[in-house]
Amino acid sequence: MAVRAAAEQTNWLLKPAAKLVPLDRNRARRELSEIASAAQEDGLTRLAKFLAGKSASQEFLAAVFDLSPFLRGTVRRRPQILDALFDETVETRLASIGAAIDKAVQAEGISENSLMMELRQWKAEAHVLIALADLAGEAETAITVRRLSGLADACIRAAVDFLLRDAHGQGKLKLPDPEGPARRSGWILLGMGKLGAHELNFSSDIDLVVFFDPQAPAVVDPLDATELFSRLTRRLVRILQDRTEHGYVFRTDLRLRPDPGSTPLAIPLEAALRYYEARGQNWERAAMIKARPVAGDLAAGAAFLKDLQPYIWRKYMDYAAIADVHSIKRQIHAHKGHGEIAVKGHNVKLGRGGIREIEFFVQTQQL
Repeated sequence: MAVRAAAEQTNWLLKPAAKLVPLDRNRARRELSEIASAAQEDGLTRLAKFLAGKSASQEFLAAVFDLSPFLRGTVRRRPQILDALFDETVETRLASIGAAIDKAVQAEGISENSLMMELRQWKAEAHVLIALADLAGEAETAITVRRLSGLADACIRAAVDFLLRDAHGQGKLKLPDPEGPARRSGWILLGMGKLGAHELNFSSDIDLVVFFDPQAPAVVDPLDATELFSRLTRRLVRILQDRTEHGYVFRTDLRLRPDPGSTPLAIPLEAALRYYEARGQNWERAAMIKARPVAGDLAAGAAFLKDLQPYIWRKYMDYAAIADVHSIKRQIHAHKGHGEIAVKGHNVKLGRGGIREIEFFVQTQQL
């Protein structure tokens, strides 16, 4: 039985169903050999031996590392990422990473800087695993983008929980449940765009809109709440997007909030509702189609979106609203020119007939 268990542990659990071709086969083999040497130096003997083999798995990895400098560099620095796949599938390893991210904020002595380091390391490992599963043909695109979005959710949630606990420890908040800091905290973070739709890709920014309830049980001083939650939001952005020696977690964009040029980073719920009902534009209605609570007080976030439903889904479209839709279309064209469709130099994302225009058309039909 022990011999059988040992044999199973040398079986790498990611089986490539797709064949990749490297740009340079000789270079690809050299790069794989360098990673095998790094594994040997780290005491990962079974991985080093595996990488020296000549099966479809090694051919796949050689091609991956030749085609992707990011994956090659990450695995060369941390070959244990590959070694983990002797013991766990990609799916179970990603679940383990998610659990580790959730537990990180509960560790004794955790600091903002140590959390930043851990989130960057977990994110890098998860990105490698998600990319390998995608390139191997093990995961369809829908699964890949949902995994990436779930990773972002976990990282945002961990950072938010850490900041809430920290504010509680300093007496700036009085959390009803410090072990579940987000519950009834009044801090609401909505994921927008690709994050809200569970459609993040590997290079996506994350779009967040931040609100708060000054009457939440956790709020000590309602008059100071705007400043407090704006400071917490500023620190959240730092945790997620500041570049360190370990990279960054996610670039974070807060500009989808109401009137971003003149409003604080965190907006009171009542003020947000008044804005959307009185001044909200059609592009903001369209943006709210994908909105979902991703961290903080999830129950309060869901209640806020429920209150917004009459604004998002109007019973009638008047002439002014239709004219506004035409105006948005003209702005899209003016921003990127939208000349003739051509193969060479055509902007697939922002150009005429591109991704943004298709998305705009679909959302106007939804509205």
